[in-house]
Amino acid sequence: MAKTVLVSGGAGFIGSHVTVELISAGYDVVVADNMSNCDMTCFEGVKKITGREDLPLVKMDFCDAEAVEELFTTYKIDAVIHFAGFKAVGESVYEPLKYYGNNLTSFINVIETSRRHGCENILFSSSATVYGEPDKSPVTEKSPRKPATSPYGNTKQICEDILRDSVKAYPEIKGIALRYFNPIGAHPSALIGELPRGVPNNLVPYITQTAAGIRECLSIYGNDYPTPDGTCLRDYIDITDLAKAHVYAVRRMLEGKMEEEYEIFNIGTGKPVSVMELVTAFQKANGIKLNYKFAPRRAGDVTAIWADPSLANKKLGWKAERTIEETLKSAWDWQLHLDKTLGRK
Repeated sequence: MAKTVLVSGGAGFIGSHVTVELISAGYDVVVADNMSNCDMTCFEGVKKITGREDLPLVKMDFCDAEAVEELFTTYKIDAVIHFAGFKAVGESVYEPLKYYGNNLTSFINVIETSRRHGCENILFSSSATVYGEPDKSPVTEKSPRKPATSPYGNTKQICEDILRDSVKAYPEIKGIALRYFNPIGAHPSALIGELPRGVPNNLVPYITQTAAGIRECLSIYGNDYPTPDGTCLRDYIDITDLAKAHVYAVRRMLEGKMEEEYEIFNIGTGKPVSVMELVTAFQKANGIKLNYKFAPRRAGDVTAIWADPSLANKKLGWKAERTIEETLKSAWDWQLHLDKTLGRK
């Protein structure tokens, strides 16, 4: 009988891609989301890609302990992947209590309810933001966590600590934290992708919206950093590659292959790409000339960070495979799909 994985926040960008890969790998999936930062677009896309018209979607808030209890009572959950949380770095600076209240409470509810219902396996969606401005790159899982530059980043650190301390205190559960670097792109089908509300906070949706004429001009913040071309260096990972890492991590938990009760893995490519290189690669991959300009540095931006993914490569058996050109082509295909769907072209 197939194992059932709960994907909290599963109607969003990362959650929808992870759901596709879990179903492709033979797992049953329950998606739960309060829909506060997404609409039905990606969930409907997941059903089309997988052919699973019966895919459960529970509309609920993980801060509501009674709703979480009802969810675990209704479904026999074998593993949880927790995405549900607010994620806008800038907003978290201005509304810290909103972020601490939502992101911490929802995760505590998940852990407590998982314990009560015999769900032993908890995978947390963490972030490279926990490394702050690193002393050197690439960063390994043993690189020091630096003070968070935003309440959002701090919630990632605190949730990691909550999971670490919980598995230490409660031997019936085990946990994995995946530290993502910069997920970009869209599913090769162009049926699901990143769908920001309002002005995008992330670079690639701003690039595609500029290419589509929705935004007038792309601002590249800072061209005077101590990097080869003066722009920030990042580790951009294809969203489908990232999603597949969750399948490997869930399998590791469910098959009893974890070497410790709490494990951490960097999920990245290990290849630094500058903002300017990314813009150039997008133009080349899609035959498009972008309207862009350089702007002053943006507060809180880290100069350079990229992953050493060798631990995930070795222990999970996972590796990023798609090229940056393939990824940026998929991002543009998704934008064209959206434009067609919304009648913009």
